Amino acid sequence: MRILQHAMAFTVLLRLLTFLSIGITLSNGQNCYDTGNFTANSTYGKNRNLIVSTLAANASTNGGFYNATIGQDANQVYASALCRGDSSPEDCFSCVNSTSHNLITKCPNQNEAIEWMGCVVRYSNQPFFGVLQLDPMTAGYNTGDLNMNLTRFDPIWESLMDRVATKASMGSSKLKFATGEANLTLFQKIYSFMQCSPDLSRSNCDYCLRQSVSQYQTCCHGKQGGYVNRPNCVFRWDLYPFYDSIEAQSPSSSPPSPPQITIAPDKGGIAPVVVAIIVVSIIITMAVLAAFSYVLLRRTRKAKEKKRRKQELEDAADEIEPEESLQFDFSTIKAATDNFSIDNKLGQGGFGSVYKGRLPNGQEVAVKRLSRDSKQGDLKFKNEVLLMAKLHHRNLVRLLGFCLEDKERLLIYEFVPNSSLDNFIFDPTKRLSLDWEIRYKIIGGIARGILYLHEDSRLRIIHRDIKASNILLDKDMTPKISDFGMAKLFEFDQTRGDTSKIVGTFGYMPPEYVHYGHFSVKSDVFSFGVLVLEIITGQKINSFCDEKEGEDLLTYAWRNWKEGTALNMIDPTLRGHFGGEIIRCIHIGLQCVQENEADRPTMTAVVLMLTSSSVSISVPSKPAFYMNTTVRRDDSRITLRGRSKINNVQFTVNEASITELDPR
Repeated sequence: MRILQHAMAFTVLLRLLTFLSIGITLSNGQNCYDTGNFTANSTYGKNRNLIVSTLAANASTNGGFYNATIGQDANQVYASALCRGDSSPEDCFSCVNSTSHNLITKCPNQNEAIEWMGCVVRYSNQPFFGVLQLDPMTAGYNTGDLNMNLTRFDPIWESLMDRVATKASMGSSKLKFATGEANLTLFQKIYSFMQCSPDLSRSNCDYCLRQSVSQYQTCCHGKQGGYVNRPNCVFRWDLYPFYDSIEAQSPSSSPPSPPQITIAPDKGGIAPVVVAIIVVSIIITMAVLAAFSYVLLRRTRKAKEKKRRKQELEDAADEIEPEESLQFDFSTIKAATDNFSIDNKLGQGGFGSVYKGRLPNGQEVAVKRLSRDSKQGDLKFKNEVLLMAKLHHRNLVRLLGFCLEDKERLLIYEFVPNSSLDNFIFDPTKRLSLDWEIRYKIIGGIARGILYLHEDSRLRIIHRDIKASNILLDKDMTPKISDFGMAKLFEFDQTRGDTSKIVGTFGYMPPEYVHYGHFSVKSDVFSFGVLVLEIITGQKINSFCDEKEGEDLLTYAWRNWKEGTALNMIDPTLRGHFGGEIIRCIHIGLQCVQENEADRPTMTAVVLMLTSSSVSISVPSKPAFYMNTTVRRDDSRITLRGRSKINNVQFTVNEASITELDPR
């Protein structure tokens, strides 16, 4: 008995020490808005009390989320309750019930209020269902600092936050909740959970969560654990499992039960030190078993996921139109372009030439005739064209088909009559026809097209060559992204890639790509930011030089923004249109060209900032200046801002290929 008492005491001591080491000082918060008050015993007050009192029962029986409204006109009240995704119905009822009473007590006559207390309860006299609101916000962190190497910790933490935010935002209309963990060491992990109100759209949920992660990094970097609460989303992380993972509740992922240990009494007794050694040994053994089980389970899941992704790609290919319906005879295209006559030639580039043609059915097309020295194999060319033909969006040029005959490789696109954006925006005469309304429409269309490639198409694609000459304009001046010759196909959950061959157009390429061959969705974001500044200024990134200051376009834009003289940047042909919309677009453009890729917004956030003036935009950091950029085709040496770096990469400007496919 004495041995058991010692063992129990030691175990209790261990648990106590663990509890003390992870004790978090999170402060729950409520916010009584200052948007107006109602009088005591008023109809609005009675409606408020009535609807808030019904939230607990309804939320707990409706999966943890409930929206409701009561009353008419000035007495109408909107109310909502959101329980944590890992809450049981009983816990949900208890949390919403206590939070509701607390909110009514602390905000006795405010028209609007919200409280976070393990669940979110909110009411207002204004409709807010499904509307993204980033304020008010509460944030907090643990009392202790992270006692570890932050250089090693930060990439692991950021990768986990990115994964959990993506997973949560992809939830259903009933639950947008996700948990995740990442290994720091064999015995230490990072844990995180994120949740949005289910009535929020996928893009708004993703933006809300990423803004919260960014806010935490700003206020609390280096602290152990913490949280950020907003009206539509909540986020928390720590170094211990503070949630009940939904995945962990399935039998297939449950860890093995710990072995049952019985300590027999000994008349002679065992010293407390021996008992301690036994208990510690048991704990270490259980930890090793748990770690082994986790690694085994992770590998099994990874293999299953890889198999599922491969099947998805095969299914996607099967759904594409039959090859025969996309392949054209060379004789047909030859006749359509009048034997590729000079009169039908629309343009010339490193990839080859583009010709206008008319098919036998009268349809006008643009035919891209690739250079004959292309090293791409016939089968790869055909397979990639079949995949690209699956992309359909009003802001992408439609690929109609291809021709592969002898050494001829032709791509047949829809014909876009107004040529490319560079022929307008950089022409002193033609750009007079581009008023701000048209330019804003073009900026928004390009953003939506890139968002489709990154997030909304079945295939996640990084374009890698977003620039003015690759934006075509139809008869209504609707922008269409073209030329996927350098595009990269990602797996759905892939966020980053590397290459030893740099392709693209200098000035539009971000520094991490030029220096190290790293590319991601943030590469296209950078190119988009450069393009926005070109559209607003009417100046080319590669030829602009401020005579007075000797600056390139990004340097010039940054200096004027910092000095409060952003109006100097605007194309003189837009005089009389100096509005907040133009300044906001400059702000967004500078957000996109920040030197640190982690600081750049996603295209989801960019589209949200362009379409909603109520969404706040953080202050940008300095852009990646491209002063004194030089490239020689016979040398892999590139100079940036006076610095020289030798890379094991090949540099190719405007190289002609279709896509580089990663195995899925």
